[in-house]
Amino acid sequence: MDGAPSPWVARWAHLVAPGGAVLDVAAGSGRHARWFAARAHAVLAVDRDEQALASMSAIQGIETLTADLENGAPWPLPDGRTFDAIVVTNYLHRPLFGHFIDALAPGGVLIYETFAAGNGSIGKPSNPAFLLEPGELLDAVRGRLRVIAYEDGFVDDPRPAYVQRICAAREPKSAENALTISNIPSGPPRYALTG
Repeated sequence: MDGAPSPWVARWAHLVAPGGAVLDVAAGSGRHARWFAARAHAVLAVDRDEQALASMSAIQGIETLTADLENGAPWPLPDGRTFDAIVVTNYLHRPLFGHFIDALAPGGVLIYETFAAGNGSIGKPSNPAFLLEPGELLDAVRGRLRVIAYEDGFVDDPRPAYVQRICAAREPKSAENALTISNIPSGPPRYALTG
């Protein structure tokens, strides 16, 4: 297993509040859960594969939850449970978009990356149910989160794929909760574009 995080996730991880709670959706064997836990974040790793989650059972800072997020299953987290970051990679189930946004704490960030339309021309996944349409992630957060970065295109690494990715933030409740950049006066939230 390659334990390295997605470069997109690593690029925007600096926006996650220090020690903040992270939800890793469709975590699999937990490359992102492990990476965030190693950086002193409390992580909830959710996946339907109990065996994959079991590989993280002894890692300090990681809580696991076996749950089917599809097939008409209800959202497995209690109302009001929020996270400072929600990370989703290589997974798409459109009915969850609203749950992700609702589960973001004020100042929290959604870091999302998955396959996009066009991917079927070069490999799997090819089913349109698993491929984002142009601008779909933008539409999913429009009016609810502030878009920090968005990309929709072709990548060669780690393998050729059409992808769509977004980093978007819920506005903080107050300026004092906002991430700040040193030597810049207070004002609207500022999101550093590099870590």
